[in-house]
Amino acid sequence: MKRITIILLLIVASLSCYAQQKTTTITGTKKSPEALIKEVKKGKAYLVDVRTPEEYNAGHLKYSQNIDYKAADFKTSISKLDKSKTVYLYCRSGNRSGKAADTLKVLGYQSYYNIGGFEALKTEGLPTE
Repeated sequence: MKRITIILLLIVASLSCYAQQKTTTITGTKKSPEALIKEVKKGKAYLVDVRTPEEYNAGHLKYSQNIDYKAADFKTSISKLDKSKTVYLYCRSGNRSGKAADTLKVLGYQSYYNIGGFEALKTEGLPTE
């Protein structure tokens, strides 16, 4: 009888593990992909792809805008963004967006995140175009 009870408890415990809903968040933001996109769609934040226009045109996150980190006018272009809004930055691997985040810090932005690379963000569920 004890053996059957233990087996049943193990089965129930195993099934409860599968019932847990997977919650993913975008690196460093504590936000789900859905919450981040909702914030951008409402105009409360920017989603900025800092890759080259060629990379951007080959595929990018929906609702993003392209401000090329390698462009000569990068600082001028990025400084046109409202400093009171959150800026989410991404690139191919997270390297350029990390450098772009450093630039935002120097320019006086308070809320900005390097959310990483395009392929990883697609895998996390962010919509693409």
